[in-house]
Amino acid sequence: MLNITIYDIAREAGVSPSTVSRVLTNKTCVSEKKRQIVNNIISKHNYRPSAAARSLSGGTKVIGLMAADIRNPYYAAMTIECERAANEQGYTVLLCNMLDEHALEDDHLEKFYAQRVEAIIQLGRRTDDLVSDPAYVEHIRHISRSIPFITTGKLDGVECFSVTFNHAQAMKIVMEYLVSLGHQEIAFIGGEQSVQSTYIKLNQYIQSLETHNLKFRKDFFQEGRYNDAVGYSSLERLLEAKIRPTAVIAVNDVCATGAITAAQDHGLSVPGDISVAGFDNTFLATLIRPSLTTVDCNYPLFGKTLVDIAIQAAQKINPPHEVFIEPKLIVRESCSSPAK
Repeated sequence: MLNITIYDIAREAGVSPSTVSRVLTNKTCVSEKKRQIVNNIISKHNYRPSAAARSLSGGTKVIGLMAADIRNPYYAAMTIECERAANEQGYTVLLCNMLDEHALEDDHLEKFYAQRVEAIIQLGRRTDDLVSDPAYVEHIRHISRSIPFITTGKLDGVECFSVTFNHAQAMKIVMEYLVSLGHQEIAFIGGEQSVQSTYIKLNQYIQSLETHNLKFRKDFFQEGRYNDAVGYSSLERLLEAKIRPTAVIAVNDVCATGAITAAQDHGLSVPGDISVAGFDNTFLATLIRPSLTTVDCNYPLFGKTLVDIAIQAAQKINPPHEVFIEPKLIVRESCSSPAK
């Protein structure tokens, strides 16, 4: 029997759905004979109770959460806020890390589907792709027919929900701030153009340069991964250029810490000789010295919005399909006017 439910088990066993629930939750108020019959049918169909079935007996309501990599402080912060928001509404978060592996990403989806979680929230990975993977689109299309799917990115051709950070506005406010300090040679380091958020940031970076009649220099965009090593090596290459930037915008705080370390290792003062800004406002921003000027993405609101939409979709309340989280610039010590 495909997609067997608690009601199918009850019908075959000749008992009520509440009796099946009591057997599943090991309640004592069921006769041994009925318990045996129900357990035999459960074993026969290899049945695994869904979140909805567990909730019939007051059991735990579960939201599946897939994070790209919780070792990244951005995803760690997002996960914490999602879990906090879910707990406040009586839900439990089941967390899985995708760890840059497509097979693992697909496997987590199937496990959530088999467990019939109330909803699935995906933070990063293939929903961050600028061009959606057709195979993954089809996988999500299949799952979202029965389980609401919410992402911080996008999937072309799938009826899903998205809660997206306003990356264009984030880059715009950083650029406006640096230009207001007097910077004209501004570089952008880290990130891959195949990732939607980076692509949006890059285009806004170029647009902001044009708005302020500043020249776009190809070598001032240093493409790469999202780690401190890329921040370090990118800054080193920029220091070897004929024209050095007076300010650097890193794709995230992790990359920014690498850039600051590289500048200091080469005898430069931050921000005296070069200013550095980042994105995400993770805990790293206050640990590095000087403390990092960065863009905050309002983690509490971000996590709560993701969870609210997940629960509303699971309850058929028809939440909005697209929500934007607006950025806020957090000014600290790593940026100043350029040296004369």
